Parts: sequence; structure tokens; C-alpha cells
Amino acid sequence: MKFYTNLYLQELTAHKKGLIGWSIGMILMVAGGMSKYQGYKQAGESVNDFMAGMPEGVLAVFGGGQLDLTQAVWFYALIFLYLLIMGAIHSAMLGAELIAKEERDNTCEFLYVNPISRTDIITAKLLAGVTNLVVLNLVTLVSSLLIVEAFNDGDSVTNQIFLMMIGLFFVQIIFLSIGMASAAVVKKPKLVSPIATGFMLSTFFLSMYIKIKGDYEWLQYFTPFHYFDGETIVKDNALNPTFIVLSIGIIIFMFSFTYFVFNKRDLNT
Repeated sequence: MKFYTNLYLQELTAHKKGLIGWSIGMILMVAGGMSKYQGYKQAGESVNDFMAGMPEGVLAVFGGGQLDLTQAVWFYALIFLYLLIMGAIHSAMLGAELIAKEERDNTCEFLYVNPISRTDIITAKLLAGVTNLVVLNLVTLVSSLLIVEAFNDGDSVTNQIFLMMIGLFFVQIIFLSIGMASAAVVKKPKLVSPIATGFMLSTFFLSMYIKIKGDYEWLQYFTPFHYFDGETIVKDNALNPTFIVLSIGIIIFMFSFTYFVFNKRDLNT
């Protein structure tokens, strides 16, 4: 139990600087994005008319659509797309790093001779990864509430922001699980992060493709970025239960796959 706890704390310490950096990045994204809101608000309907005249492909890339950029919560929904991307990149890279680094740094032999099973090792690393995601999500939540409310003149947007942060957390966990599963399968540690990040980007571009084309709705189930779209969350003031169930299923499958494969494979020592 002591070694299990030490491993958990060791992983938290190892990723502390990275967590601080990503937290600052999230805060700056929210602050920098909302600082532009005042200009859009003063421009009024002319901005919405301009956005409405833009090609659908351009609107999709920038997270636009039916967004009313003169309202703080709708403008934040535009920024939320970039928060999703940042959270997904961080999670995929973190998941890959948690598992792959032992083989990459040639420390797995030392780690696995200790009186702890591979299952316990993965669990300790998983808990450390989830802790990182919770902290990053809370930092994003608090900074979003404070900054958006400072610019908001209408009704409270607290509920919509909470819903978007729940969506962000689901996306974070999904890509953490994908990163860890990738590390469990790929035998070359240096390739794990590029593969996990590349997969994440492919799902993002797929979500853009769906928005641009407006067809192929069946493809939406293959991209987590479509599960928790900021515009849809603000419009419905709710999360889609189908996508919540699908997200939970993906997470359970990916983590189970990680445990199964990693316990079976030979490690590079």
C-alpha cells in the first residue's frame, strides 16, 4: 500500500509543472477570448450579420453557426471549442506518458520488481491522471465563471458553464483512456504520444467535416468533439444523454482494454 501511494504521489509530482502550464493556458484562453467580446458586443447586430454571411465551412472551423456573439454565453460557447481541443491534447499526451515513460526511460524493471502488481501500477497511474484532469477542469471552471460573469450583462450563465465543464471532463477522460490504451498497445514508447495525439486530431477534423457537410450524421458517434458541442449545450441548456452513455461506454472499454493488454504484453526493459 505504501509503494502504491508513493507511486501515485510520484506521478503527481512528475506532471506538476505540466499541469501548471496547461492551467495557465486555459485561463489565458478564456481571458483572451472574452476580452474580445466587448468589441463584438459594441458592434451589435452588424457582427451577427457578418457571421451569417460567412461560408458554412469557415463558421464550422471557428465554432460558429447560430451563435449570437453579442451575448457573453454564446461567445463563450465559441471559445469552448478551443478549450475542448486543449483539454483533449493534454489528456491524450498525459495518458500516453503515464504508461509509456517507464519503457522509454528504462525504469520499468525497477518498477515491476517491487511488491505490487501491474494492475495496481496502472491504477495508481490512472488515479494520478484523473487527479490532473480534475484540477485542470476546476481551474477552467472557476476562471470561466469569474471571467464570463464579469462580461455578462444578462441572466446568469453559471448553469451553461457548469454543463460545458462536465462535457469537457468527459472529453478529457475519453482521451486519457485512449492515450493509456495506445501506450499499452504500441511497443515503441516514443511513438505513443504522436499516435494518441494524431488520433485525437483526426476525431476533431471529423467533427469539423460533419459540421461543414451537414450530412453523415452517423459519423457523429465517432468523434467526442461532437458529443459536447458548446453551441448545442447553450441552446438546449442540457447535455445529450445518448452521448453521455456513449462516453461512459468508451471510457470503460478503453480502460479495461488497457488493463487487459498491459498485463499480457512483454515490456522492454
